[in-house]
Amino acid sequence: MKKMTKTTLLSGLALSLASTASMAKELSPEEQAAKSEVWEPVPAMVETAPGKAPSDAVVLFDGTDLSAFESLKGGEAKWTVEDGTLTVKPGTGDIVSKQSFCSVQLHAEWKTPEDVEGLESQQRNNSGIFLQQRYEVQVLDSYNNKTYPNGQAGSIYKQAIPLVNPVNPPGEWQSYDIIFNAPEFDGDELVKPGYLTVLINGVLVQNHTEILGKTEWIGGPSYEAHGCAPIQLQDHSNPVSFRNIWVREIGQNTLTDFR
Repeated sequence: MKKMTKTTLLSGLALSLASTASMAKELSPEEQAAKSEVWEPVPAMVETAPGKAPSDAVVLFDGTDLSAFESLKGGEAKWTVEDGTLTVKPGTGDIVSKQSFCSVQLHAEWKTPEDVEGLESQQRNNSGIFLQQRYEVQVLDSYNNKTYPNGQAGSIYKQAIPLVNPVNPPGEWQSYDIIFNAPEFDGDELVKPGYLTVLINGVLVQNHTEILGKTEWIGGPSYEAHGCAPIQLQDHSNPVSFRNIWVREIGQNTLTDFR
């Protein structure tokens, strides 16, 4: 048998001490779990109530006046406000929010007239909500109304057909809940496309759908670099009504990845 050297003895002692220390420091399940707990930042409290905008929302229309909007042509918005409802005044033109927005959560309720005699397809009480004045979520009476599906209510106009059609009959209120992730640019170059998630009356119709570019009536969509911009409501020559319009500006979540 070989004689153990001093170095071998010291190495063995070090390993023994390390093993003992490791056993002494073995963490309990609770201590192990605590290693992946992140205590900051703490999310801000937001007050909510049925039928009301969240406390951190920017209210664009609460039924009282059009002070948050102006005409696309310049000057005061000329649409009609009556009994808590905002209604398109045909021929007066689109209206835009005075404030510009990037990525937002948007809520809006809308209603088309009950009388649809002689109206069909895209003429059956049409309007639209344009995010950043470029990307349209279609507003249309799509209850038993045959039209091209990428132009019905819930579509990203001429870009994406809705998953289903959950609209109520004409004359009844509809609700839109929209999550808009704005496109990102580096100079004139598109870095990240925009995305839209849309619910009609609580039913998902667009699921984080990629926006292909600016909405076009003729031809295909394409992107042009831009920054934050207003929300635009369309005058399509039909008396479509809106109420309870608000937006929440949204940012990026804080990720806690411990893989």
